[in-house]
Amino acid sequence: MAPKKITIILIPEGTKKIRQIRLPRVLPLLLILALIASFSYFFCTLRDYRDIKCRIPRLAILEDENRHKQDQIAHLTERINSLARQVGDLNDFDHRLRTMVNLEKEDMEGQFQGIGGSDPLIMDPKSAIKESHQEVVDKMHGALDEIEINVVHGKQTKEDLFEFLESQKILLASTPSIWPTKGWLSSRFGPRKSPFTGRKEFHKGIDISTRRGAPIISPADGIISFVGSDRGYGRVVVISHGYGLKTKYAHLKKALVKKGQHVKRGETVALVGSTGRSTGPHLHYEVHLNNVQVDPLRYILN
Repeated sequence: MAPKKITIILIPEGTKKIRQIRLPRVLPLLLILALIASFSYFFCTLRDYRDIKCRIPRLAILEDENRHKQDQIAHLTERINSLARQVGDLNDFDHRLRTMVNLEKEDMEGQFQGIGGSDPLIMDPKSAIKESHQEVVDKMHGALDEIEINVVHGKQTKEDLFEFLESQKILLASTPSIWPTKGWLSSRFGPRKSPFTGRKEFHKGIDISTRRGAPIISPADGIISFVGSDRGYGRVVVISHGYGLKTKYAHLKKALVKKGQHVKRGETVALVGSTGRSTGPHLHYEVHLNNVQVDPLRYILN
């Protein structure tokens, strides 16, 4: 059975011949379906266009936020690197200080040397922007962990250094480093000719000639361990400074302190005299280290 067809008759004006067009009956249905599909595609496209147009402002906002986050990542990276360099510089300075005071430990050398002004940066700001968010976060956490380790290490080393310097502070305060009285040096420590016999003798201190009654000060912190007379030394004051150090002051006119009294550097302890075996007003000054007389000039700084 032949398929049914639709005949379309075209009647022209005038005397022209009438024409007939026969089309398959399914063709109009196909045309209608095509028209429906075209309209559907057009409306879908229009809807997608409207959706995209509505999303453009949001996309612009997201792009701005992304740029802002990238700027923040770069800024944080620079701050972490700067902080790491500062911690490294502090560690280097601490190392130099410890070396200067001979406090550097051999087992600590070579440790925590990964950060410093001359070392590579922990993070590169340009590469950090290109990396994923999680990679950047992981690197930042790693850098901060390294900085924290260095801070803890620096805190411990500075506590050690502080304790050492505190002990040195006490030692320095107890070292007889200034002149005990004003005057001129009339006799040094060591071999000399005796002013009484003319023979050679060993002078156990120094003599400082000055006026009678001139004040004598303690050249360091200490405790008065002796006040009294000592044969040819006349009136004597002895100060114990600790660390095996003692100072002795002889031929005094008068002692101004008592045994057991604590004195500070610069405090007046006696007056210059000429008691005992003496040729005139002067101070005989001795420094004892572990009960052995040593040259007082070794300790005087000025």
